[in-house]
Amino acid sequence: MAGARKSFLIAQVSDIHCGDPRFDEQLMKSVIEGVNRADPDLLIVGGDLTMAGYRDEYDAAREYLSNFACPQRMVIAGNHDQRNVGYLLFEEMFGPRWSSATFSHRAQPGGKVEEFIKVVSVDSNKPDLDDGEVGRQNYNRIRQEFCEEGFFKVFVLHHHLIHIPGTGRERNIVWDAGDVLETLLSCGVHMSLSGHKHVPYVWALQGLHVVTSGTAGTHRTRGYTPPSFNLIEVFRDRIIVSFIFPETGEEKENALLF
Repeated sequence: MAGARKSFLIAQVSDIHCGDPRFDEQLMKSVIEGVNRADPDLLIVGGDLTMAGYRDEYDAAREYLSNFACPQRMVIAGNHDQRNVGYLLFEEMFGPRWSSATFSHRAQPGGKVEEFIKVVSVDSNKPDLDDGEVGRQNYNRIRQEFCEEGFFKVFVLHHHLIHIPGTGRERNIVWDAGDVLETLLSCGVHMSLSGHKHVPYVWALQGLHVVTSGTAGTHRTRGYTPPSFNLIEVFRDRIIVSFIFPETGEEKENALLF
């Protein structure tokens, strides 16, 4: 059980794209089974639940997400979810597009519940555009959210902050990525999670670990990179990021030290 672990396990799932012609129901079921088998402490769904922000796509995405067993979760919107004023449907079904929360290990019966992780998610999207931006008007809010010490600090957005190999010509890094990175480093944020490009990767930058995830529900893949999701195991002195490829059963592990 998760409560017996000496680590905190995060499942990072992104870019489901319900409604896309390349969506694969069996693939999505395999991802759900793999995440439930891992029994994470926290599920983070990193946006692009839909292809075009339509209600039937949102209904399908909500149904799939209901099959994940993890009770602690955070769901954000992606650029595809904002299309056709879909951000209103996101708010109706999943709540605010900005959120913050602390999460704990699931204690065993009679055990102590310890709040271990602080997660702040932002809406980096622009309706009907693929580009993203956090916005300088939001930097102070991010600093305030992360001002308290004693937590492992995680920042979540849909767009990526650093170039990702194997994704072609770069177009969609958030416009203010440099300022966002400086803000996160000044707050002592430990990890940033994002999706968007459908390629899993890890960058280590001055103590900030930037982790991207692949597409979990479609074959909208690049080159030889198959669909995937991430399992992130957080220890007191290190992080282990595992890329899980459900169609082949392969795993790729990345060990990162603080």
